[in-house]
Amino acid sequence: MMTSKREIDIAVISDVHLGTYGCRSKELLKYLKSIKPKKLILNGDIIDIWQFSKRYWPESHMKVVRKLMKFVMEGVPVYYLTGNHDELLRKFADMEMGAFHLQNKLVLEIDGKKAWFFHGDIFDVTMQHSKWLAKLGAVGYDTLILINSFVNWMLNLVGKEKMSFSQKVKASFKDAVKFINSFETTAAELAAEKGYEYVVCGHIHHPEMRSIPTEHGAVTYLNSGDWIENLTALEYVNGAWTIYKYEDRNFESDVEEDGILSDSEDLGSKLDVNALLQKIKLEIV
Repeated sequence: MMTSKREIDIAVISDVHLGTYGCRSKELLKYLKSIKPKKLILNGDIIDIWQFSKRYWPESHMKVVRKLMKFVMEGVPVYYLTGNHDELLRKFADMEMGAFHLQNKLVLEIDGKKAWFFHGDIFDVTMQHSKWLAKLGAVGYDTLILINSFVNWMLNLVGKEKMSFSQKVKASFKDAVKFINSFETTAAELAAEKGYEYVVCGHIHHPEMRSIPTEHGAVTYLNSGDWIENLTALEYVNGAWTIYKYEDRNFESDVEEDGILSDSEDLGSKLDVNALLQKIKLEIV
């Protein structure tokens, strides 16, 4: 059981897909409550605007939004980098509101090394030329996750290990593995050409951290994974990157928070977006 918040220099999450049935918002909220980051980078597909529906926006999803707002109001720099599922936000890129920054990409100098952060959908050929097919695939993926959740619930009842349908599908197709390798190599090569030591992406739901050699030198490629299946994040602490993997056993009880946007507020105020915006405005002024 976690009793205190872990101090982290940089935390990176991506591919949360708030607004979809597959989103693991409860687990993400527990993770966010367990850390005290100096910087938080949301690397795309945080809100799934493609599949957003007024009929499905549970309280747990709103709590994640509120927690992110709380970081902003506490002065923690929060960088929201747009992805393909939240691409509608790209028209508002370079907007700043207090500690909140909405951008398409981000370059940071970390302990003397340049790190390039962006979602990564620019490397996806399907996204560039057949967006309708990508959107159709997103709906199919969400349906697969729903079915997978039910199967895992049944497996848990009989004491058997959970399984991932989508990972089995990816593993069975050589083209999927080839795409992931090509994605990682392309990102590293482009980063090396620009003189960056780190390149940090999301998009492919595949957490990774490895050094990739290129003609212009080696680049450390990192991917934060997702909060649909892998439940992973990237953390930078004491000069080193690690991939954080959420485990239920580390969160036997939820953490109640006080102060701005506290857990003690009633449900009505929790779901009142206008009230939240007013609080942000007051905090900034």
